[in-house]
Amino acid sequence: MNGLYIGRVPDHCQLKFVNFEIHKNHIAHETVGLSTHQLVVRRGWAFQLTLIFHQPIDWSAYNFELEVQLGDLTERFPVHFSSQCLTSLRWSARVLPESLLSHSVSVHVRSPVVSAVASYHLLLHIQSQYHIFNYELGTFVLLCNPWYKDDPVFMPLEVQLQEYIQSDYGLVYVGTHQSVRQQPWAFGQYEPGVLEACLQLLQVSPQHQSDRQIDYLRRADPVYLCRVLCAMVNCNDDQGVLAGKWQGSYADGVCPTDWTGSAEILHQWLSSNYSPVRYGQCWVFACVLCTVLRVLGIPSRVVTVFNAAHDTNTNLIIEEYYSSKGQKFNLSKDSIWNFHVWVECWMRREDLGADFNGWQVVDPTPQEKSAGIYCCGPCPVSAIQRRCLHCPFDASFILASVDADVIRLIVRDGLVVGRSVDTEWVGQLIYTKSIGSDKPESLTHTYKTTNEMALYSVHVTAPSGIVPRLEVSLDVERSPYMGDAICLCVTISNHSRHTRFLTEHLNAQLKHYNSCPHENFWKNSHQLEIHYTDFGIGSFVFSVMTLHHSIPASQYKSLMAHDNIVNAAVVIKDMKTKERVMAAQEFNISSHEINIEVEGGDSIQMKKNYIVHVFYTNQFSTVLSGAVLCVEGYGLLKNKHKTR
Repeated sequence: MNGLYIGRVPDHCQLKFVNFEIHKNHIAHETVGLSTHQLVVRRGWAFQLTLIFHQPIDWSAYNFELEVQLGDLTERFPVHFSSQCLTSLRWSARVLPESLLSHSVSVHVRSPVVSAVASYHLLLHIQSQYHIFNYELGTFVLLCNPWYKDDPVFMPLEVQLQEYIQSDYGLVYVGTHQSVRQQPWAFGQYEPGVLEACLQLLQVSPQHQSDRQIDYLRRADPVYLCRVLCAMVNCNDDQGVLAGKWQGSYADGVCPTDWTGSAEILHQWLSSNYSPVRYGQCWVFACVLCTVLRVLGIPSRVVTVFNAAHDTNTNLIIEEYYSSKGQKFNLSKDSIWNFHVWVECWMRREDLGADFNGWQVVDPTPQEKSAGIYCCGPCPVSAIQRRCLHCPFDASFILASVDADVIRLIVRDGLVVGRSVDTEWVGQLIYTKSIGSDKPESLTHTYKTTNEMALYSVHVTAPSGIVPRLEVSLDVERSPYMGDAICLCVTISNHSRHTRFLTEHLNAQLKHYNSCPHENFWKNSHQLEIHYTDFGIGSFVFSVMTLHHSIPASQYKSLMAHDNIVNAAVVIKDMKTKERVMAAQEFNISSHEINIEVEGGDSIQMKKNYIVHVFYTNQFSTVLSGAVLCVEGYGLLKNKHKTR
């Protein structure tokens, strides 16, 4: 690039060209692919630029200074002609003696490891005894450096860096804890324009618009960066990327389940002059934030919590209300999502101490406000495991998401006639993609101690102080696929010395992953009796009864929505004592798989065309109409292809 001289161009000291050595620097700084036209480097490491002049220069006759500008912030520093090592504590520059030529010189520039993440202007000042010549050299982007041990986001293992910084492919785990499904996601950090969108997120943030100088100064801190970016991924307080929507029509935007990558979303936001992209839900918010953090150099991964609690009053208790016949009511402000997706990012918490270094929860889905804005975290995962409720940021809300108790109440005529406490349901399973593999890695143990997990139980209480002598459990016999019958198994245990005359009520409702169920689509009731076995001399064995129920596909298939999740509940009532006990399960009705075959095998070569066959078998007895096949492949196909 040509350097722009500010003032009269002198004949004896005219800068002809500036070479930012983009290809060489990008290889050295692990930024290959982020930009083809702009220098992108990592803080704490030196980068190289070459200055080429029109005429030979007597290097000893001039002093050279560089200047970096960031808004109104500026710093000038000398260029030393020596082999002395550069410091990472402040901006510094040197010229190695062997790089000095008559017309050109290679300058090595090193940024402080605590530098702000931003796009900088670089200027050159050449001073002789009587003159100062000033040149604008151009701009460069400075990112966090997880490869450098002194950076707060340093990550020690190369395989981790490949997965959590460089990989542009990932998986999101959805469904229920009993039937986990995986969805591919293209993070797309190497797609054109994505870097620009990520940097622009910082520029249009309320923090930057309010006080640019303070914002630039604070951008060196990954904790601050994460909070700003977390809020900017949703549009609730600002010109953020995504608008959320969880019900109703998506005709004026894109249904959240149709998104498959971050690049399209970020491109749309940037090209629309920062209008929110419609629509996102938790996994879309999380995946976009994961892309932004990886681009800016903060290691991150997408994490799914199955049975995640939304505890509005942070008392670590979720109340659920059921009718005496097993229908679930929408009476509580609290809720449990079948799955919720957030982000973990990696950093040292120098504000908290070494015990809280490592993975931090950051949740961009707008649920509750944190310090007045819709963001959540970063909160150390280790703080959640230790139950440090006051650890910044939002520890109590996150702890409830993974470890709240569920109180299920049976209600009849406005009165509570049965109650159970389930300490196991919330946060049963926490998954992320394994390093270098498509298999899930369980993170449950990182959020919960071994003792906690061993103490999980369900406590049942009966009205009027009666000691419960009746227990019930509900299980799905096998994970059903679309078109299969749903097979439920009810197990009743009689712990008393008497024959029990019981009424069994079963109920099944469809629901979305993040809401209470709709009206029931199937119910069943019948009378039964359960005996006990008495061996005399005070010895008896409690009786167990197993009941099997089948819900035909005809009962549900016309009602299926995107999530295909069923809430099933059973209530057992003792006709004499009026004791009621209940159990509930939520599970997926899985869709049949789409199979893909590449002609000639799965090994493909660059710059060759291939034919791919896609197979889907209709398992229903009726014809499927209106089906749409969507195909997308970054680096393989241009844009998304849809076929009806």
